[in-house]
Amino acid sequence: MLSSRGTKKAELPKTPWRYAPPHTYNKETNPAGLISFGMAEHIPMRTEIVKYINNKVTFTEDSVGYGSSSSTPNRLPNAVASHLNNILKPLSPIEPEAVIVASGITAIGSMLSFTLAEPTDGILVSRPVYGRFELDYGVEADVQIVYADTDTEEAFAPAVVDKYEAALERAEADGTKIRAVLIVNPHNPVGRCYPAETLKEILLFCNRHKLHLISDEVYASCVFDSGDPSAVPFTSVLSICTPDLIDPDLVHLLYGFSKDFAAGGLHLGFLVTQNASLRQACKAILRLHNASTASITIGATILEDQDFIAQFIEKSRQSLASTYRIATSTLNQEGINYVKRGNAGFFIYIDLSPYLPYPDRPVHEREYALAQKFLDAGVFLHPGEEHGKQGGWFRVVFAHEEEVLREGLRRYVSSFSFGLTL
Repeated sequence: MLSSRGTKKAELPKTPWRYAPPHTYNKETNPAGLISFGMAEHIPMRTEIVKYINNKVTFTEDSVGYGSSSSTPNRLPNAVASHLNNILKPLSPIEPEAVIVASGITAIGSMLSFTLAEPTDGILVSRPVYGRFELDYGVEADVQIVYADTDTEEAFAPAVVDKYEAALERAEADGTKIRAVLIVNPHNPVGRCYPAETLKEILLFCNRHKLHLISDEVYASCVFDSGDPSAVPFTSVLSICTPDLIDPDLVHLLYGFSKDFAAGGLHLGFLVTQNASLRQACKAILRLHNASTASITIGATILEDQDFIAQFIEKSRQSLASTYRIATSTLNQEGINYVKRGNAGFFIYIDLSPYLPYPDRPVHEREYALAQKFLDAGVFLHPGEEHGKQGGWFRVVFAHEEEVLREGLRRYVSSFSFGLTL
C-alpha cells in the first residue's frame, strides 16, 4: 500500500511519451540504432571535458568523504562566484556566500518550489518552454506550472508582461496563488536570448506583484554565431537588476555544469541569491540534494582553470555554430518552418503542424502519431513536450557529431519521403 501521495506519483511514468528512449546509434557497432534528437546534450564536447578531468583532477581523501570538516566544499562556491562574475557581468559582484551548491538544477528547482510556495501554488512561465519544469518544480512540492498564453514571438517582446498579467489574474480567480515567474535565458526550446528591455519589464512585473523571479541561465555560454545579424546577444538578469526595478531578495539565478560544460552526469547545480532567508531554508533541506564531494572536486578544478574554460567555450561555440548551420540548411532546403534568429542552446524549434496525421483526432494524439512515424524511421523527436500554444511544434537537438546529425536528418526527412540526399 502506498500513501495517496505515492499512488499519485506512481502514475507519472505511465504518461504517454513522457520519457525519451535512449540514443543507441553508432556508425560502426550499431548503425541501425536509434538517433535521439530529444536529449539536450552537447555530445561532441564530452570528449574534451573527460580528457581534462582524467588529466587534471586529483582526488584526495576529502574528495570521497562527507566534506563537512574539509576545505573541499568551500572551493566550489569561490570558483563559481568568480566564473559567473566573468560570464554574467553582474552589476554587483557575486559573493561566494550567495552561492548554494546542489546536485543539479533539477534539485534546485525542487528546493525552490518547496521553499517559495505552498502545495498547489503556481509558478508562472511563458510558452513554449522546457517541458520538464512540471516535474522539476512539482513532483515533490506539488507546485503547479501555470502557462501564460504566449506564442513564440510574444515571449521575447516587452509586451509579454501583458500575457503574464492575464495569466496571473486567471490563475488567482481559479484559486491558484502565483508565487514566482520562471524564465530560461538563453531560451529552451527556442534558442534565443531575451532582449534587455524585455527582462526589465519582467523584473518590474515581478516587483509590482511581489513575485520571485527565477532566471535559469544554464545555457549562458552556449551562445554562438549563427550567421544571423538580427540575433539578440545574451544579457544576464543580474547585469541589469537594480533596486529601482526589483527588490534584490526576489531575484534568484540558476546555473550548472550540464550545458556549458557538457557534463550533466556530474550533477552540479548552483543557486545564486541575495535572499539570506531563502539560503537558510535551502541549506536546511540541502542534505537531500547535496552534490557529491567527488563532483565538487571536479567542478572546482575546472572552474579554477580560466585558460581551459576559455579554450573549451570557444571550441563549444564553434561546434554549435557548425551543427546549427547544417540543421537549418536542411530545414530551409525542405521548406520546413522553424523559429528564426536563434543563436543559443542546442536546439531548433520546428513547425511540423502541416504534417500531423489524422485531422479528426485530438492534437496530442496527432503529435504522438507523427513521433511514432519518426521512431519507425530510427529517429526520436519528443511530441508535445514544450507545451506550445499551437500543436505540431517539436524541439530538434542539433548538438551532435556531424556524421550523427546528418544521418538523423536523413532519417527524419526520409520519413516524409522528401528524398533529400545529405
